[in-house]
Amino acid sequence: MRGLGPFLKDAWRLTRPYFMSSEEKWSARGLLLGIIAMNLTLVGLTVVLSFWRREFYNALQDKDWRAFLELLFLYRATPSGLMPGFCAVAALFIALSVYQVYVNQLLQIRWRRWLTRQYLTEWLADRAYYRISLTTGHGTVGTDNPDQRIAEDLRDFTDNTLSLGLGLLSNVVSLFSFVGILWGLSGPLSILGVPIPGYMVWVALGYAVVGTWLTHLVGRPLAMLSFRQQRVEADFRYALVRIRENMENIALYRGEAEEGVTLRERFAAVIVNWRQIMTRTKLLNTLTVGYDQVAVIFPIVVAAPRYFSGAMQLGDLMQTVGSFGQVQSSMSWFVSAYAQLATWRAIVERLATFDRAITAAREAAAAGFKTSESPDGAIRLQDVTMSLPDGTRLLDGVDLTLTPGHSVVLVGRSGTGKSTLFRALAGIWPFGTGRVEVPREAFFLPQRPYVPLGSLRHAITYPNATDAFSDAELRQVLADVGLPHLADRLDEDENWPQRLSMGEQQRLGFARALLAKPEWIFLDEATASLDRQAEDELYRLLKERLPGTTLVSIAHRESVARYHERLLTFRRETGHAGVLTLSATAAQPAGD
Repeated sequence: MRGLGPFLKDAWRLTRPYFMSSEEKWSARGLLLGIIAMNLTLVGLTVVLSFWRREFYNALQDKDWRAFLELLFLYRATPSGLMPGFCAVAALFIALSVYQVYVNQLLQIRWRRWLTRQYLTEWLADRAYYRISLTTGHGTVGTDNPDQRIAEDLRDFTDNTLSLGLGLLSNVVSLFSFVGILWGLSGPLSILGVPIPGYMVWVALGYAVVGTWLTHLVGRPLAMLSFRQQRVEADFRYALVRIRENMENIALYRGEAEEGVTLRERFAAVIVNWRQIMTRTKLLNTLTVGYDQVAVIFPIVVAAPRYFSGAMQLGDLMQTVGSFGQVQSSMSWFVSAYAQLATWRAIVERLATFDRAITAAREAAAAGFKTSESPDGAIRLQDVTMSLPDGTRLLDGVDLTLTPGHSVVLVGRSGTGKSTLFRALAGIWPFGTGRVEVPREAFFLPQRPYVPLGSLRHAITYPNATDAFSDAELRQVLADVGLPHLADRLDEDENWPQRLSMGEQQRLGFARALLAKPEWIFLDEATASLDRQAEDELYRLLKERLPGTTLVSIAHRESVARYHERLLTFRRETGHAGVLTLSATAAQPAGD
């Protein structure tokens, strides 16, 4: 965990943009001021009820029936001024309490919505999400489980920030409101002949200071434990999601036992950390519950001598006890809110580290390849040095030009870095230096196509909008790629990554390419799950339907080479940068 100063700077950096510079800043400030106004009014009503309680208990002590009724239902003139009846005060208190929560929730969801949009934009911009995923290791802090940070941490951040901020404000105002009341009620206390005015205030201060110090001493480890708990919970949940995403593969491997071991290991980390939280929370609760229980009787014991001496009436005693409770509670806010503060600090740390990771990823992307749109539609690598995330160099100072209309097949031994070079040619690989020019319209067909959530229509048209193509176009393209049996299921919302075989998913990728009609198509073993006949049919389909499109393929079947005019060979020895050789091809082997 970082020190208190850097932590508070992080908390302010996360909070400031919405209220100071966002497009919603005026409505956000208005809602916040409304909540603060209601909060302060509630504190004022608590002060009114303090004086009402004094008059009410005095009426009980004096057996004054009329005063009793007036104080309950109407109003009564008292030495302190006109005292409203309890019913009116209670009705106003209830209404303000209800609407304070409602407006608080409204501000919370609006703030969360804005933060979520900002984080999603920053995370997706400049492919920061891609770079972070490539550099995340097991011990990495700040980049693990981005889904939890965006979905849960932002929710908890807005909730806890408003709750703690308004709670602190309320307690500060209550403290200043009731200190004066308690000072006047407590009177002086003589110790060794020295009079101490307002002694109850000093007793409350001492009580709160001791409680706060002990609470911090006992609860300090909770912040780190909360931070770690959120991480191990997210790791366990991610492991469960991975099983759901790969059910068929796991079943084919009969890997249930091994998956069970992995899940139990990750859940064991949840249990271990949770037990540490339990132990620390038990110690903290022992202190805070005991502290609160003693606070119930402590002011009565301290004020009892003045009451029994006749220096104050019952109403004065009860107002003293209530005021002492308010002062002591306000001074002890840190004690009662400690667990929530620890959780909030863990959330701020997680969001701040995630934010720094995004910033670092975008800055690194800006410092890496200089990617620009090709002026003539060609692909160019100029003085390109390409590396892996760990710094291993794959290419060093390479120049290469691929021209439109001349399709290229990329070959090389497994592990040389063909797929990485492919990503560099497509302009998405972030680790390297030099200049990369890529065409405006390029389409990527990986070995395992991405199938988004939603309807089959969405899966076919991705990344375009679902209404970008007519039903007739979609049915025709499904028939063209060998998926006519899906033509009547366009609007069915299924788990398509599980419903479709890998071969069907690869055919779906070709359907997208036919609809998109790009200038370039990159195929990274995009037919690996299909037989040779199906592969020939799909490549022939691309050539016939998209004659103006240039193909760049990675493939290990000789048959693929005949659909390309050039051969790009990638040779690399272990520990050395690779060498690229571009030559003509005529049905040459597509791999070593």
